[in-house]
Amino acid sequence: MPEESCAEETWVIGFDIGSTAVKAGLFGVDGTVVDHWSRSYPTQRPRPGLVEQDPQHWLNGVYDAIDALLKGRDPARVAAVGMCSQVNTEVFVDAEGAPLFPAITWQDVRAAPQADALNARISAEDKLAWWGADMPIGASHVMAKMQWMADNHPDLWARTRYVLSPKDYCLLKLTGQAVTDPISAFGQVGLDLAYIEPLLQLMPGAAERLPALRFFTDIVGEMSLGSCGRLVPVVTGTMDAWGNLFGCGVFAPGQGMYVSGTSEILAVVGAARIGAPGIVTFATVEDLVVNAGPTQSGADSLRWWGETVGKSPVELVEMAQQVDRANSNVLFLPQLEGERAPIWNSNIRGSFIGLDSRTAGPEFALAVLEGVAMSARHLFEALTEAAGCRPEYLLYGGGGARSDLWSQIRADALGIPLHRFEYGDVGCLGAAIMAAVGLGAFPDIKSAVPKMTQVEAVFEPDPAQKPRYDAMFDAYLRAMEALEPIALFNSKEHREKMPS
Repeated sequence: MPEESCAEETWVIGFDIGSTAVKAGLFGVDGTVVDHWSRSYPTQRPRPGLVEQDPQHWLNGVYDAIDALLKGRDPARVAAVGMCSQVNTEVFVDAEGAPLFPAITWQDVRAAPQADALNARISAEDKLAWWGADMPIGASHVMAKMQWMADNHPDLWARTRYVLSPKDYCLLKLTGQAVTDPISAFGQVGLDLAYIEPLLQLMPGAAERLPALRFFTDIVGEMSLGSCGRLVPVVTGTMDAWGNLFGCGVFAPGQGMYVSGTSEILAVVGAARIGAPGIVTFATVEDLVVNAGPTQSGADSLRWWGETVGKSPVELVEMAQQVDRANSNVLFLPQLEGERAPIWNSNIRGSFIGLDSRTAGPEFALAVLEGVAMSARHLFEALTEAAGCRPEYLLYGGGGARSDLWSQIRADALGIPLHRFEYGDVGCLGAAIMAAVGLGAFPDIKSAVPKMTQVEAVFEPDPAQKPRYDAMFDAYLRAMEALEPIALFNSKEHREKMPS
């Protein structure tokens, strides 16, 4: 367990409410890791395309983390709390803040028809004016989910006071304030960092159900530090991608990030707004033009395959190490629930391709690792187009980054060095950085990030692997296009057209 660096040090706590776990870190304002905590929580998949969570698990994780981190320590040394979380996961709450329905996660595609209908009502010119890019409206967009709720549960929609992300739900419960930040609300916010009124008018009742906007380092209220009862300030925080961005050490144009978690999140920071199809180009904040995107499935593919064959993720990686990559021809498509960036297509599905009678467990395990790397490469190529630059290396972190083998595969597949950070839960560190700025320890993010982050290891791409991964990537793109009709064949719309 990390040691406290000095008796007088001020501490900050950073939370990351992720897709599968609540993670928390206790840090010095120099980035020293005093202690860390994490706990997984379940995700329900009641039917194909439906992916839900219980919001109480997020809140219980926050409470239990505080008690664990401060056990035997002086809570008076904690000066502020920061928070980031998964986004495009929403919970509908009533006027008392009680959930009315399970949280609908970013992996859920039930609102795809509503998203398509909404997208059809918005012109490319409007998108360019609002966001500076042709940003897609997918099934995970909050307004698509609002419309789904209004269509399918009008009674619950009528009782809904707020629609909140995990971070914002916890902020409401902890501080009594219903707020969000413009970055977390990127799909509803324009280049001026304000809600887009013409967009919200397309969904009756949407505007009044969204929380107030505050900047991510603003102090929004106070929360109690668990059983000790001490009140400390809490900053607004932001989405996990930006928390990861800061926790990975990104603070200037020309830098790039790769964070591996349940999904792969990549970003490249440009000096000007250029944009590319399928890429989210955020409003300029702190002089950063952040081009980013999440894939649909990263480490979640490894989880799924492990559950299918009765192996842990660690065991699967050990199996993959047995394979000579040069002689493996199995291709895996990780689109188990469609794909987000850069194609935003909820219809495609995953597959193993290239099997023969000799294919065994190790080859399947390696294919999963490589398939996820292919999806990251697909996204990275679009990001470099959007940013108008290619970073010299990517700052790299997240739970999926702890495997040296998978890290090397990613470096080889993308053809770029990966600089892995010393502290793996970079979202927690990013949240702590925002808290440190909020309490005044640093004047701004660009001052705090280089002081609070440190690289642990560098993975250089192996030139000998380039021809194989170039060929694999070409096959990957063609396979996705070829296999899309399979998902359409099994769709509800197709079944309804079949003769009885």
